[in-house]
Amino acid sequence: MKYISTRGDKTERGFSEILLEGLAPDGGLYLPVQYPQIDAATLAKWRKLSYAELAYEILSLYIDDIPAADLKAIAAKTYTKATYGFDEITPLKLLEPGVALQALSNGPTLAFKDMAMQLLGNLFEYELGRRGETLNILGATSGDTGSAAEYAMRGKKGVRVFMLSPHGRMSPFQQAQMFSLQDPNIHNLAVEGVFDDCQDIVKAASNDLAFKRQYKIGTVNSINWARLLAQVVYYFAGYFYATKSEGEKVSFTVPSGNFGNVCAGHVARMMGLPIDKLVVATNENNVLDEFFRTGSYRVRGSAETFETSSPSMDISKASNFERFIFDLLGRDGARTKSLFKDEVEQRGLFAVSADEFAKVAGYGFVSGTSTHADRLATIRDTFERFGAMIDTHTADGLKVARDHLDPTVRMIVLETALPAKFEETIVEATGQKPARPFWIAGLDGLEALPKRFTVVPADAKVVKDYIVQHCND
Repeated sequence: MKYISTRGDKTERGFSEILLEGLAPDGGLYLPVQYPQIDAATLAKWRKLSYAELAYEILSLYIDDIPAADLKAIAAKTYTKATYGFDEITPLKLLEPGVALQALSNGPTLAFKDMAMQLLGNLFEYELGRRGETLNILGATSGDTGSAAEYAMRGKKGVRVFMLSPHGRMSPFQQAQMFSLQDPNIHNLAVEGVFDDCQDIVKAASNDLAFKRQYKIGTVNSINWARLLAQVVYYFAGYFYATKSEGEKVSFTVPSGNFGNVCAGHVARMMGLPIDKLVVATNENNVLDEFFRTGSYRVRGSAETFETSSPSMDISKASNFERFIFDLLGRDGARTKSLFKDEVEQRGLFAVSADEFAKVAGYGFVSGTSTHADRLATIRDTFERFGAMIDTHTADGLKVARDHLDPTVRMIVLETALPAKFEETIVEATGQKPARPFWIAGLDGLEALPKRFTVVPADAKVVKDYIVQHCND
């Protein structure tokens, strides 16, 4: 399998090359030259597999430059009960007839990002060891990507992590998870701005090809295809858990800010997984909902980006959205580049044509917005009716899912974090403190641990200078 850029560079590259690269040289995102097609017979065979075995089967369709035995060993090492607490890895929790949560947040940082990041850490270590090279990971986080990346990369040979986060805009638990790490290869930079400022700095550094190559800059954000590929696996697993035969369809609701998680669902659907609807659930930062309602994509500036109680979705520039638009436009790289590089960078918005917008429904996408009041009501209702605590982002998903229910199709809502990460809002909604998972050590007293981080302005040069300094130490 080879990969091309969404912005027209048709140079075909192998998986191991793009694994360490992140953005394509022309600033685009990588996608496979085509999506492998899965038929009913293959689905029936995969239904019987463990999660790690399923992961290997899916990964092997996209990765042909890592020996099969090695790839199988990496998948088996990554997806274990010891790491995720359950044999199924991502079990379903039935809430009511036709509606289930898929538990994606049982990993070491209590967020769905662990599902991909643990694999990415093992892939990085394997490939760097094979090449005898080092990698400096530059990432941006609105709350969960950072801790998932740092916990996956801590202690990994040949890897440094430079993680940008919006200063003061994460929950106390999220901050403590990241800033309490004392590992010398982990660097936390708190940026005086919002998540989009952090993301812009990562892209600016990645687009400086001389800097990127000299300092071996890689990414762990969902612009990295390997992370998105890992997320495709749990859509197939969720489908198997929710159905009994290959003739059935399911829908997925995905809390979304950066369009990475739901983009993996798009890939699974393009492969032939019987997905009816992909429901995009946003919070008050509803750039994606606006597009799926109107065909207009308008990014917001820092002043228009709301600070909410589902902070991991406080994003108004969805990096992965370009991948879907590329497919929507018939894989027209020149037009995709004109929309994202010219229109968005110069005007802050674009609108697809009426004919193009009419094609969106064919990809299964619908959307909706949830507010703080909605989150509180959904968390309270779920606790009172079902005895289940959910976090704020999952509550956004569940609220929007209920606006798109079809009695003939089971709805799976992707759980994006455990409620312990957002204790203040959970207490506001239920009057109860959420429990911390018993199978993960070190969570009690986490917020009181010493913190290690550096505050920096929203300036790409300052961040690049910091990286140069610490690469030369």
